[in-house]
Amino acid sequence: MKAISCIILTIMVSINMTGKEKAKATFGGGCFWCTEAFFDALEGVEKVESGYSGGHTDNPSYKEICTGLTGHAEVVQITYDPNVIEFVDLLEVFFATHDPTTLNRQGGDVGTQYRSVVFYHSQEQKETTEMVIETLEKEKVFNNPVVTEVSAIGKFYEAENYHQDYFANNPKQPYCNVVINPKLKKFRKMFAEKLKD
Repeated sequence: MKAISCIILTIMVSINMTGKEKAKATFGGGCFWCTEAFFDALEGVEKVESGYSGGHTDNPSYKEICTGLTGHAEVVQITYDPNVIEFVDLLEVFFATHDPTTLNRQGGDVGTQYRSVVFYHSQEQKETTEMVIETLEKEKVFNNPVVTEVSAIGKFYEAENYHQDYFANNPKQPYCNVVINPKLKKFRKMFAEKLKD
């Protein structure tokens, strides 16, 4: 994933980052248990909430989400300090920790609720995301086209309490042990310089 890091560094140089107050970012990259664990480990990230966005049903439950009929994606909403970590850094982690080329699928998780999506909170986030995707495509970082959806954030619904900090609270759970743990080890090695102490 060195190619992604080089691309992100180049893009950072060309973007005028203006935000100094706390900011939010919302990403869907498959099961939110896994995505939450990655972003929660980053320096400058103050809060990560697992939830649902992008659908047409009010106050959906996890059971409803799993049917794929509500239109929502499993997402994480991140509150971060742009003085410490910038949105483009979060995008680097996002694109390096899931497969943005598989439509409505991440590994064994299949359905629209597992789609790759960036829900932007500002025009700057939209433009930055589009620039990163365009560059990833141009540089052919992935073997297949990036199918990540880029949409304005609508309503975000926080997931049920037992989904919050799921990996931290359930490290021995089979899914965590078999799926998340190996990914997290690889992630920690790849992004060692961006992690909390």
